[in-house]
Amino acid sequence: MMRRKIFILILFLYGYQVTAKTINKIKIACLGASITYGGNLSDREENAYPQQLQKMLGHGYEVSNYGVSSTTLLSHGDFPYRKTNAYQAALQSQPDIVFIDLGGNDSKLINRVYEKDFENDYHLLIQSFMKLTTHPRIILLLPIPSFIQDSTQIWDPAIVSIIIPHIRQVAFNNQCEVIDMHSLFVDKESWMPDKVHPNEQGAALTAKRLYDCVIQNKDWHFDIFNQMTSTQMKISSFYGYNCADFIFDSTDCKIVKPKWTAAGRPWVWRARFWGHEPQTDIALLERGYYIVYCDVAELFGNEEAISRWNHFYSFLKERGLAEKAIMEGMSRGAVYVFNWAAVNPDKVSGVYVDNPVLDLKSWPAGLGKVPPSKMELELLKRITGLPIRQKSGSLKAVP
Repeated sequence: MMRRKIFILILFLYGYQVTAKTINKIKIACLGASITYGGNLSDREENAYPQQLQKMLGHGYEVSNYGVSSTTLLSHGDFPYRKTNAYQAALQSQPDIVFIDLGGNDSKLINRVYEKDFENDYHLLIQSFMKLTTHPRIILLLPIPSFIQDSTQIWDPAIVSIIIPHIRQVAFNNQCEVIDMHSLFVDKESWMPDKVHPNEQGAALTAKRLYDCVIQNKDWHFDIFNQMTSTQMKISSFYGYNCADFIFDSTDCKIVKPKWTAAGRPWVWRARFWGHEPQTDIALLERGYYIVYCDVAELFGNEEAISRWNHFYSFLKERGLAEKAIMEGMSRGAVYVFNWAAVNPDKVSGVYVDNPVLDLKSWPAGLGKVPPSKMELELLKRITGLPIRQKSGSLKAVP
């Protein structure tokens, strides 16, 4: 009799543990159209990206595929997602994380006529999940490229110029995370047999990006803006992220904060041409990096520029950012970052330069293969005292 009671107790405890594990699973809802559903895949039940994400995450997670082919984000589109049973099922699942991959079908000509409603319709969709008792984390996916040429169908110029800017604004207004899937697939046409839907390899790439988003260590509490309460800031959107413009040391400065902070509070110091070719900055914001800027334009990394940056560095460090920065220099910005890094090697974790100018005698002085840039050359001579003069029809560096 005693053995029977012990056996029953063991079964009860085992059942309780199994139930507890099931209850404690993190629920992930994947909303979207045919790409989420797994359209055109040989075995969607096995290869659609939500199913591949489930395999990657394992038993601690419950990933559900609520994709419905051909659906639109627009409520007046030709097949609104919010009118589907899948949408209702997603709400009823009480998810902890929601990935939303809608917008591609809204780029069709038949749906573009309702463009003005896009942001409000997206807001309503997001709010329906924010009102849930689980208060889920909501991540918006930018549509992947379309490589078809028919402008009446899913058309990439409309995705780039209409849909993506709207989604970024929605992310800013609702303070939602956003993942740039468009850039991830822009060179993957060979992975899209029908020019619209990714193959199994493309679905795996999507699953891996979402996996990284789920498992990366995150600091949800640190916010550098909270450390700047005495600083007058103007907040605007930088591709869907909060950007603070402010004056420090009589200098225009900017800080863009991620939706959450990566471990170690890393940051990227953009040297020049703010907002130009921002792909790297956006990709790192998605991964929890801060992006900062302190205007030393046309100082060419001279002593004044280094002094300003030294003060700005101290300001950022005192407010909690990592001790070492990643320096980012585009074009002449490369001179800025290398000059500062040379003086402050213990404060730099890495240097990234894009199409860098490294020899000022070559540009703007014109002593190499390109002609001089006269305006920048005169400025360079004035602020650096670099002894360059013109002789016999060409510019010469004076020893």
